[in-house]
Amino acid sequence: MKRNLLLFSGNANRGLSQAISEYLKIPLASAEVTQFSDGEIHVQINQNVRGADVFVIQPTCPPVNNHLMELLIMIDALKRASADRITAVIPYYGYARQDRKDRPRAPITAKLVADLLTAAGASRILTMDLHAGQIQGFFDIPVDHLFAAPVIIGYFQSLGWDQICVVSPDAGGVERARAIAKRLGASLAIIDKRRVGPNQAQMMHIVGEVADRNVIIVDDIIDTAGTITEAVDSLMKEGARRVYASCVHPVLSGPALERIENSRLEGLAVTNSIALNGKRSDKIIVLSVAPLLGEAISRIHKGTSVSSLFV
Repeated sequence: MKRNLLLFSGNANRGLSQAISEYLKIPLASAEVTQFSDGEIHVQINQNVRGADVFVIQPTCPPVNNHLMELLIMIDALKRASADRITAVIPYYGYARQDRKDRPRAPITAKLVADLLTAAGASRILTMDLHAGQIQGFFDIPVDHLFAAPVIIGYFQSLGWDQICVVSPDAGGVERARAIAKRLGASLAIIDKRRVGPNQAQMMHIVGEVADRNVIIVDDIIDTAGTITEAVDSLMKEGARRVYASCVHPVLSGPALERIENSRLEGLAVTNSIALNGKRSDKIIVLSVAPLLGEAISRIHKGTSVSSLFV
């Protein structure tokens, strides 16, 4: 028997959920996700999901704790309503930056969240550009890991630049930067930095040639924008012609917008994995990943290959 495909959305990024719904030509299913007066999350599923193939779209972006609890409670409600399969669609996977015990008495929050999602009743996970690829191994359920690189590459190809150098802002992002550089026919450089505390990094030196190049800094997350704006200053001192940046997940907390506005960064291409919610700048270009996520949802439902999206 063919299962119905149902799309649900929490409150984290309704715009992205609606865009995915329009791509798939399937309306969002009805659910109430509100709060009691004391702040507890209240969820009510308003339609029959028995035997259905359900996808819950909810990035765990700020306020992270509220959006994570919304997702967990929605999954629990759907499981208790006898949904056949529940896929948590998490374009931005929060709590991912603590993915290993790198100092005494530190938590591994990426694993904790994986356990919570599984315990709530998720059957599988669909996510995008995890902060560290090994987070997939924290789950005992299937994980489909998408990459926004095709969307970002398409944007920079449309600019028609030559003499491009793709820069990784740290050693951990080299693989991502190398893949994008290869597709753009660009050279590669790496910024050697040392992290001295949460949201604090100290630039060391640049490995690679950036002088008289059109530079693109490639990162997965921009939070307070301290690292990215320091990188811009370092690259301009080394003779870069112009500096753009891209990131998949624009967290943009605290002084991020002010730092971006006051920097020599010419443009920042981001995806809509996280709703900007009024955070606006003439330098920020928002690229949609709704078609990519929508196609992945369709393929998961039909049981066809997701990895072939990136061949």
